[in-house]
Amino acid sequence: MDFEMHNRHLVLGGGDLHRSDPGSGGTAASVASDSTSNQVTRTILLVEDEAFVREVAYEVLSRAGYRVLTAGNATEALQAFREHAGAVQLLLTDVVLPDRNGCDLALELAALCDGVKSIFVSGYPENSITRRGLRQPGWLYLPKPFSVAVLMQKIKEALPDENLPS
Repeated sequence: MDFEMHNRHLVLGGGDLHRSDPGSGGTAASVASDSTSNQVTRTILLVEDEAFVREVAYEVLSRAGYRVLTAGNATEALQAFREHAGAVQLLLTDVVLPDRNGCDLALELAALCDGVKSIFVSGYPENSITRRGLRQPGWLYLPKPFSVAVLMQKIKEALPDENLPS
């Protein structure tokens, strides 16, 4: 499932995700799709400071059958992680966050619960990111921009026993 941006319209495979205009009375993101969700099998903590990107990622991951916890910064992510102790298998985070970087967040979560995998999303080149220590076991890098198919493949790489839709 790939996506394309057309003005304020995001095409997601068989369904459309529309971004409402401010003040239009609509929700920030509304979904029109005939696809059905798969059974929820894993929990992903999604940390992204851009609200629209976070909403789109939430919809994509939810449609793929994941339980998704969202946060706009590292402080919110830590709070959500503590509230759902032991439930999170994967951290999907932007490298650059308003209150600390994604790598520091991943280290804090690992100190709270061993075994959480991490995918770091960034628009910066991989070589500058990896020089800063993104080579921990269970840590993966996903460069922006990316398609939904590439995101799903990266999640499958992080959680290899996961049965993901093609």
